[in-house]
Amino acid sequence: MGVRAPVAAEALLHHCLDRMTAQGVDGELISLGDLTIEPCTGVAFVAGTPGTGCVISEDDFEGVFRAMVAADIILVGSPVYFGSATPNLMALLDRAGYVARGSGNLFSRKLGGPIVVAACGPDFTYAQLLMWFMISDMVVPGSSYWNMAIGAEPGDVLADVEALATLDRFCDNLVWLGTKLRS
Repeated sequence: MGVRAPVAAEALLHHCLDRMTAQGVDGELISLGDLTIEPCTGVAFVAGTPGTGCVISEDDFEGVFRAMVAADIILVGSPVYFGSATPNLMALLDRAGYVARGSGNLFSRKLGGPIVVAACGPDFTYAQLLMWFMISDMVVPGSSYWNMAIGAEPGDVLADVEALATLDRFCDNLVWLGTKLRS
């Protein structure tokens, strides 16, 4: 896919953020590109101790995790790297899942979903990320198709009319569902 693929995934996340902001839902995009998120080196649940789950040295995980816990809606986006989501995203999601679960299922019933960009073959990566939302006990609304676009450059994915329509419907469903759950 090339070096620009993460930027293409970010372009779609910005598209979603803009769509939801226009409907009154504030948010932020956190790019992992300049952050260091180390993979989990072992699981260490301590009964009754919030924040336990992964044994790891100091890195940028804590700030990103706190933002995830504070959010009502979590979207993650990734290009397809050798048939899978990026290693830094999976390091974040694996650790966040362990820590959230060890702290009382902190992501339970939050809204969200995955977005995938690929030159071809995005299905497995979409399923891989979707499974993280499911095992985290989150609510993922549907859309008119899967949340994926074809292309490596931001211009490619932002010209993918079907993908943008799918994302618009997905974002509208997130906002609608969030409104229904608050009432």
